[in-house]
Amino acid sequence: MRLFPMLLILSLFAAVLCGPAQASQQPSYAKWGQLAVKETQKAYAGAPITDYLYMGRTILAPNRAQEKFKLIVRKGTKLVGVLVTVTIELPSEKFVSILLRETSP
Repeated sequence: MRLFPMLLILSLFAAVLCGPAQASQQPSYAKWGQLAVKETQKAYAGAPITDYLYMGRTILAPNRAQEKFKLIVRKGTKLVGVLVTVTIELPSEKFVSILLRETSP
């Protein structure tokens, strides 16, 4: 009878000590998202970015991929969508190019 509460307490204690194993890891696209934000801020002269969406990775060839993001920028009184495409080499994850294209929010 007393074994169950003790096991429950031990498992809760172990969960608190170990925590989620991947909580401190950043997603693989994080550095490209930071670049997308930085380049959008440059292109829109410091206009505030109000939203950020990672749209995914597209494999173009065995050695090339694109990471896509959509950012929403407040330009004066209106909101503007900015599609950002970062092209990288695989498997080195080396930067190739970046393209910003204005779109609807």
